[in-house]
Amino acid sequence: MSEKEIKKPSQVSGENTEKKEEYSLSDDRRVKVLSPGALVAKRFFRNRLAVTGMVILIAMFVFSFIGGLVSPYGQDEKFYRYDIQTKDYAGIIHNEEFRYTVGDKDLFKSTVQAQVFLNIQKGNEKFDYKGTTYELEKISDDVYIIHCQGKVVGIASKEMVNSSSNEEKSLSFDMTLASLTAKAKGDDSFTVDGKKYTLDEDGVIFNESGKEIGYVSAYVVRPIMSDVFFTREFKNQLIDAVERGDESFKFTDDNGNEAEYILKYDAATKAWDVKQGTATRVFDTYASPSKEHWLGTDRNGMDMLTRLMYGGRISLIIGFIAVAIESIIGVIMGGIAGYFGGWVDGLIMRLVDIFYCIPSMPLFIILGAAMDAANVPPMIRMLYLMLILGFLGWAGTARLVRGQILSLREQEFMTATEAGGIAVSRRIFRHLIPNVMPQLIVVMTMGLGSTIIMEATLSFLGLGVRFPFASWGNIISDVNDTYVLTNYWFIWIPAGILLLVTVLAFNIVGDGLRDAFDPKMKR
Repeated sequence: MSEKEIKKPSQVSGENTEKKEEYSLSDDRRVKVLSPGALVAKRFFRNRLAVTGMVILIAMFVFSFIGGLVSPYGQDEKFYRYDIQTKDYAGIIHNEEFRYTVGDKDLFKSTVQAQVFLNIQKGNEKFDYKGTTYELEKISDDVYIIHCQGKVVGIASKEMVNSSSNEEKSLSFDMTLASLTAKAKGDDSFTVDGKKYTLDEDGVIFNESGKEIGYVSAYVVRPIMSDVFFTREFKNQLIDAVERGDESFKFTDDNGNEAEYILKYDAATKAWDVKQGTATRVFDTYASPSKEHWLGTDRNGMDMLTRLMYGGRISLIIGFIAVAIESIIGVIMGGIAGYFGGWVDGLIMRLVDIFYCIPSMPLFIILGAAMDAANVPPMIRMLYLMLILGFLGWAGTARLVRGQILSLREQEFMTATEAGGIAVSRRIFRHLIPNVMPQLIVVMTMGLGSTIIMEATLSFLGLGVRFPFASWGNIISDVNDTYVLTNYWFIWIPAGILLLVTVLAFNIVGDGLRDAFDPKMKR
């Protein structure tokens, strides 16, 4: 044999080494050496839809738990604005009919006033009423003086005499009589009780020292509140605004307070209603999206974007804790029922049937009413909500765990644990339950979506999370007002979208996990 045909062992070994480096294992062979967890992860991440759902969930967690930390606003921080608040303030009438000033209330009653009006229309100078004679003295077409039994008992006029003093809101009958008579005759002065008064062309009355004490006007201004007094300046501006046909005017009082007054004519009463508008600090409710508030504000003047962040945190926490509670109870009850069987299994399954039959919504309504009556604080109410949701939802998990354990307990590895003398609790929770975890994880993931929907429904109905805490459900509850639904889209659409996307992502991830845990899946 030649040297070329003879090869050294080192050479052969070198060639084999080169072949091993040149020819790597195929994909299928490499998959076979992966751990079960890595295999599940690989199958999951090959599912693009499941990965998309996972990315959405991560984004929701970042938005809810980190967004609230970086937000410049607090969960219950309220914002204010100054708004013009109007209230009924006064009424003003341009008097075109006779009004009566009573001098003797026994002789000039309302029935006599009606007779005076009728006789003025007829042009009579006197009339008899119930055996009493009344005389009408005409000063002008707008002023009549009524005499009876040798004295003046009343005045019928289309103008009224108003006081300019806050202390004395009405002038005496003699002052009214003298003022109306002087104005009707065109006199510029008159005397009452030995004191001389002057009357200018605008009907303003001054005393001897030149102080204004009243005025004669055809406009009647009456305040809504009896303790409110109108100054002469205010009445003049009000009358001027009415005569000009203005819809509003501004007036500054003696203390420097400026207010806006809105005039509205009522054709039925032939009067103007005067509303006072004052700048009031109010909640900045339903403010449109702006630079300061990207999604506007809600009905309490709170930043909507911040409320959505904290609302997502509450909804996710409630969902996870409720699912954790129902999973723990379900695993314990289902594990015991599946392993022991017999009467223990029968008892637990009948208990599961009972929980399946409990009408959850009526129960939530009753418990919500009870907590309202007991004035349960919002934080304690939220804890009760998590406990109740978890306690009522364990039946499905228990049935799943029982079914899986019934099929696993007869396999060889369980026979080995029994032969090895391992304790029953260790057999259940260290050997059986871990083999049920893949299916349990899928059920928990898909159950999170339904739990969040249930919490949102209860909060929308006012049975779940209460103010000041936010959840996506009680944020959407603002749409119970049709006006809000149609005009303030930024109140409910963002919360609805977040709720929809989150629940959809949980369902997509659950589907992806189910496919990844399925040993029959090839990819």
